[in-house]
Amino acid sequence: MNRLKAGMAQGGMIAAAWAGLGSPDVAEIMVRHGWRTIIIDGEHGLGDLETWVHMARAIEAAGGEVILRIPDGQDTTIKKALDRGFRSFIVPMISSAEQARQVIASFHYPTRGRRGYAAPVLRCSDWGSRPDYARDEASDEVFVMLQCEDIGAVAALEDIVAVPGIGAIFLGPNDLAATAGHLERMDHPEVQALLQRVEQVVTAAGLPMATVRGGGRDWTDLETRGFRLVAGVTDMGMLLDGIQNARAELEGQSAAPTLPRY
Repeated sequence: MNRLKAGMAQGGMIAAAWAGLGSPDVAEIMVRHGWRTIIIDGEHGLGDLETWVHMARAIEAAGGEVILRIPDGQDTTIKKALDRGFRSFIVPMISSAEQARQVIASFHYPTRGRRGYAAPVLRCSDWGSRPDYARDEASDEVFVMLQCEDIGAVAALEDIVAVPGIGAIFLGPNDLAATAGHLERMDHPEVQALLQRVEQVVTAAGLPMATVRGGGRDWTDLETRGFRLVAGVTDMGMLLDGIQNARAELEGQSAAPTLPRY
């Protein structure tokens, strides 16, 4: 029932867009114009859980797929997001295998995990219209990407990828560069070596890889490297590009340099 999870298992690369402005209308517009996979950025974007639910409804009604990057890996954060119907997730700041195990456990009912039960009265079960949700469907449809974004995570990555239940590793190159002492310099040789190390470990473990476009690596390069999901544009970035280009056209100039994107 999770088309994103099925798509990640089929091969090829999924191109995704970030939605950080907290607007259901903007998210719907992106889907209507070809960006079928939308990552709602609950870590750095605007809004709260109910804002993200409204965005998800707009995305799904337009025929898109939703991924929620939750703000943290706390048990209560995960539980509320699951109960409100989200199925595909990015969890930030995972730095150890034990942390990964605790996070994965939060996504599943006992005995596999420790998710609290209230399924018949929640959006996740379509308000009780899916009687087999908790027993047979919930664990099958959830898809969890853990974000690797610091040098400690890279050091522990072989242990992290051995944790059962991980759907993919999401490589965060900007934060990884910062923790290596190279903030906003993803092209630094030390950072590039770290990125390659992540790719080697995740590939060897047989897990899908996801990331953002940047650091000298574009769509084609990332697809060649085996990334299954790449987030390449943002709602704010596209808005700024349009604003800057329109102003430059008005002034009879070439397009102004765009701000850094992630």
